[in-house]
Amino acid sequence: MTRPAIGYEGIKLYKGDALAVMRRLEPGAYDALITDPPYAAGVSLAAKGASTAAKYCENKRANLLPDFDGDGMDQRTWTLFMADVLREGRRLCKPGAVCALFIDWRMLPSLTDAMQRAGWIWRGVAVWDKLSSRPQKGRFRQQAEFVVWGSVGRLPVSRPVPVLPGVFRHANVAAAERVHQVQKPLELMREVVKICVPGGRVLDPFAGSGSTLLAAAQEGYAADGIECSPGIARTAAERLGVALIETDKEV
Repeated sequence: MTRPAIGYEGIKLYKGDALAVMRRLEPGAYDALITDPPYAAGVSLAAKGASTAAKYCENKRANLLPDFDGDGMDQRTWTLFMADVLREGRRLCKPGAVCALFIDWRMLPSLTDAMQRAGWIWRGVAVWDKLSSRPQKGRFRQQAEFVVWGSVGRLPVSRPVPVLPGVFRHANVAAAERVHQVQKPLELMREVVKICVPGGRVLDPFAGSGSTLLAAAQEGYAADGIECSPGIARTAAERLGVALIETDKEV
């Protein structure tokens, strides 16, 4: 893919398996790991042979968005997988680096276990209030997702990072505007990436539509992303205006 006329400097996007690519990257190169991993929320549908579109797309008969990998893992497999990813991410991050990981209520306990098993210090949970959700009589609305965050070792209060919200309030991306089934709002990601030190470098092992990378670029950070799905990776590269790095070549 050629680089479009307008692109973002300091942004790299790799096409390949997250763990395989991470094992080839430079240790201690990153100031933050910020990502939106597959939630394994579609495991019941996967057992029936259904696609992610059956769960996430509002217009299922006219869906043009490609399916994504990882959502059909069972809970134990997903927990072990995320522990491996976060252990490798810890190796790639500097002492004092931070992570911020999106998740839903189902997999929240598994993610906090995986983070601590991988050697990160769990620092807390922030909330993304999506402002609306599908109503279900007699139940609380499921209108929130969560950001589990932590650090590699100590996290001095002297870091030049502002006080960040504990609750982010942004509407979900409208279906007609999405290029990925579970795309996060750019405005949300621009707030979240500010947990990284100014001028730092961000790693996103599950880049998806590229929203984390785009937000990082717009907030003045360098960022590297990894996406395993060829079609989704190409779309993200076009959105970012960068050349897609094929991982069958030298990183």
